[in-house]
Amino acid sequence: MFRRLKEDIQVYMERDPAAKNALEVLLCYPGIHAVWFYRVAHRFYRRRLFLMARLISQLARFLTGIEIHPGAKIGRGFFIDHGMGVVIGETTEIGDNVSLYQGVTLGGTGKEKGKRHPTIGDNVVISAGAKVLGSFTVGDNSKIGAGSVVLKPVPRDCTVVGVPGRVVVREGQRVREGIDLRHDLLPDPVAEVLARFEEEIAGLKNRLQELESRANREDRS
Repeated sequence: MFRRLKEDIQVYMERDPAAKNALEVLLCYPGIHAVWFYRVAHRFYRRRLFLMARLISQLARFLTGIEIHPGAKIGRGFFIDHGMGVVIGETTEIGDNVSLYQGVTLGGTGKEKGKRHPTIGDNVVISAGAKVLGSFTVGDNSKIGAGSVVLKPVPRDCTVVGVPGRVVVREGQRVREGIDLRHDLLPDPVAEVLARFEEEIAGLKNRLQELESRANREDRS
């Protein structure tokens, strides 16, 4: 148990540059507190003591602002930064070394029974405010941009942005092995389209000016 607690603290020390020391992480980080509550609740859930499991998860929600259903399955190296508003559904499965930021929802759609929440692969980063909704897989080493709404499977080594979420290929940039936390360096497909429109409009303006100049010369002659 103590080895696992030490591992959890080390994860926060490595991924949060604001963490000054282990004692600060131990006392002041709601993400790590929510995970510890979840582990206790998950043990009760596995023993089919569902009410006790939900009471513990509700207490964790009240204290941390993070709601993790005790039925979820979470791997090692799990990191929640700030965490206020994070919601993780009952049938969610999370791999190793996954990072979530505030406001993330791993939820379901409709009232279907059975597996209705996403499966998150290893080394995935899900940025602030992103929503991953439905029973599908987000592949290993992928990144979900801030505010994105993901409604369909994401292949491994991809970046997803937008509403609804779209896979965006980063030209010439290979996805690095391990955990890439630079969720601020995501392409913006809308901005790219607008930039292309601006280039085309500028080209049309130049062409129009050329035609007007030619027409004026012909009139003078």
